Amino acid sequence: MADLTRWEPMRATTLRQAMDRLFEDSFVRPSGLFPAVRQEMPAIDMYQTDKDVVVKASLPGMKGEDVDISVTGDVLTIKGEHKEEQEVKEESYFRKEMRYGSFVRSLEIPVPVKVDKADAVFEDGVLTLTMPKSEAVQPKAIKVKAGKGTESKSGSQKK
Repeated sequence: MADLTRWEPMRATTLRQAMDRLFEDSFVRPSGLFPAVRQEMPAIDMYQTDKDVVVKASLPGMKGEDVDISVTGDVLTIKGEHKEEQEVKEESYFRKEMRYGSFVRSLEIPVPVKVDKADAVFEDGVLTLTMPKSEAVQPKAIKVKAGKGTESKSGSQKK
């Protein structure tokens, strides 16, 4: 997780801070210097309802047929490939930030689900996977009955 630092416009950066930042940006998070090494993972939300586990993955610019979903044991794997359409020569670019290539994202499913009844919908660049929970983990309501000690004793009074 990134550290939050208060912005102070008159604060001077020390040489050590500058070197630490250079090292971190270059080797720990190599996003700018080595774009071929950069592998971005799709943003994923996973939540549960009373009956389902729902996974939403943001896959902008992709098509549903370019996405593969599998479940092995309790691990959900989403794979995809965003293919680059080569219409412009590489040397004609001023800036190239669009993401192309393949990705694989695996997540542990925290509760047992019925994979054979799962439903996947891809709409507006968002994949929504709905997997029904197994009956064993679905909440069940238990009705509370009145016990013997709560019955009315008005008929047993002595005169």
